[in-house]
Amino acid sequence: MNEVTLQVVEAPLDETVVRIALAGALGLFLGLEREWSKRSAGIRTFSLISLLAAVFTILVLETDIGEGILVLGGLLVIVQGVLLAVKGLMDDDDDDARLSLTTSVSMLVAYGVGSLVAAGFAIEGVTVAVLSTLLLVLKRELHEFAWGLSREEMRSTTEFAILAFVIYPLLPAEETLTIGSIDIPIEPQVIWLMVVAVAGIGIANYAIVSTYGGRGIAVTGFFGGLAASTAVVGTMLDHVNQRPEAASYAVAAIILADAAMAVRNLAIALAFTMGGGVDILVEALVPLGAVIVIAFIVAAISADWRESVEIDLVSPFSMKNALAFGVVFFAVLVFGSLAEVWFGTFGFYVTAVASGLVSSAGATTSAVVLYRGGQLGPTEASIAILLATVSSIVVKALLARTSSSQQFKNRVATYSGVLLVGGALASVVLVI
Repeated sequence: MNEVTLQVVEAPLDETVVRIALAGALGLFLGLEREWSKRSAGIRTFSLISLLAAVFTILVLETDIGEGILVLGGLLVIVQGVLLAVKGLMDDDDDDARLSLTTSVSMLVAYGVGSLVAAGFAIEGVTVAVLSTLLLVLKRELHEFAWGLSREEMRSTTEFAILAFVIYPLLPAEETLTIGSIDIPIEPQVIWLMVVAVAGIGIANYAIVSTYGGRGIAVTGFFGGLAASTAVVGTMLDHVNQRPEAASYAVAAIILADAAMAVRNLAIALAFTMGGGVDILVEALVPLGAVIVIAFIVAAISADWRESVEIDLVSPFSMKNALAFGVVFFAVLVFGSLAEVWFGTFGFYVTAVASGLVSSAGATTSAVVLYRGGQLGPTEASIAILLATVSSIVVKALLARTSSSQQFKNRVATYSGVLLVGGALASVVLVI
């Protein structure tokens, strides 16, 4: 009795009856939103379409029936969808016309989902069904997002898509750069993926800052720091010059921007060492974690939280900036590798400090790539990342020195010094 029960419970997905049932369930799931929207095709129609696709696919795979029957089923769905679309286009209501077109395409998606599941691609079928339903449910939000994009934002998004989905797949996975007698292993895809990741963070947080930037210093400083630390410093400088009494929360914004930069660098260090054939760079948690925690404590006790400020980011993404970051990153990687060969680990530390003046993310990604390639150990890579982060904190403090408010300058210098001391102590613990 126990054996029979166990076999029923562990029935695999490759059983024909299970695949048919799953196909019908996913079709029902897809049709649920159409039924709720009171479309002409709803739960029953979508379920039957997915079941039809599953049956035809199983017949093709497990019998001598040719693939023509599967194609015929797809054509029937297309014809039915075309009829619905034509009916919608003939109506006077533009919204009904668009919804009819969406329903027609959704029916074809349901047919594809049923075929995927029946062919054994259960995870893929579920993924398509969930994503498709999500697109249908978020109709209003997606339309509002698209209609609210400016020309510059649309252009930036398109450029980012080219970098992420066109250039990245064309790059080789591994290459070797030879300089004299020194061979430097390069991973072009990983390098470009890091460029895309940093740019993607900027785009995501541009949207957050644009939406919530005026609702609190935490959002303005932290998310603005993820998108563009210099923009935070520049905005606070202007604001303090106009309103010297706002120095307390302006200082907190810059400190939170430092925390955001440390979070970004830590995310790069952890994410790009996962699944790379090396241990995850958990050593970076100690020094960067100290900087992050101290920054949040300083911001919590020093800011006037009743204030808020708008931050104006010009563009979510710039092709020029992305390519410049890639050039800086590649140069840091090459010179860091050469310095490590010629002068040992100390040579790369100097390179990390210098590059952090321009881009701490570039130095961080360089350290991660060298760690993945075996040129740096986990402790050395973590110290290099910390040095780049510290260098960027110093740059922000120096920029703040241009303010006309002595109080603002002194506070930024003092609290930046606290971050530097905390990071230094953490790095000493790491070395010991």
